[in-house]
Amino acid sequence: MQEEVYNKFSSFCKDMGISMSKQVDRFMESFISEEPVAKKEYLEKLEQIRKGKFIRYSSMDEFKESIGLS
Repeated sequence: MQEEVYNKFSSFCKDMGISMSKQVDRFMESFISEEPVAKKEYLEKLEQIRKGKFIRYSSMDEFKESIGLS
């Protein structure tokens, strides 16, 4: 189960264009900080990412084609 969760989170971070290690660092920091709840800045940043406009590509070739590299 742990590997499955890791893989899903890794995929999520890649899809969103965010650093997985940075997200883990922020989580750990918020967990041990004096504030038991995630910091407002972190939650706002996550919300901005979630609301972002993303174009999904099924492959790197499709992406390259869309920007005229193929």
